[in-house]
Amino acid sequence: MLPHSPQELDKMPRFPSQEWIDVFMQELNSNEEYAEAAKNWEGDFLFVTKPDGNLKEEVTFYVDLWHGKCRSARMLTPEEDVKTAFTYEGSYGNWIKLIDGEIDPIRGLLTGKFKLKGSMMKVMRHTKAAKLLVKTASRVPTEFI
Repeated sequence: MLPHSPQELDKMPRFPSQEWIDVFMQELNSNEEYAEAAKNWEGDFLFVTKPDGNLKEEVTFYVDLWHGKCRSARMLTPEEDVKTAFTYEGSYGNWIKLIDGEIDPIRGLLTGKFKLKGSMMKVMRHTKAAKLLVKTASRVPTEFI
């Protein structure tokens, strides 16, 4: 999402950051359409952003998704080793395209723009929830590095 004025730019959380993931969690938990689509989903994620372009270090978010709600979301430090059901990983440039709605999350996997660790069958059974998860990310006013 592109800023419209310098004032809006000052208010926009930067991706990736704890501020951004906090706003994303609030948006997700207020999204009734996502809650319905993900009502049977159980599983937490690591969202890994690989260095690319202006991002010089890998950034990882932990996101705990449970029956249509996000129970917690936070940025991990490089020292943290958290085990999750899923890891969704891609370059910073592809994360920008995903958040801006230019890449579909499932198509991103099928075209190799993103990698998934975890049960692809489970994700494929919940494609609507996955798409709404990303659509919700697109609702977060975002400043990219």
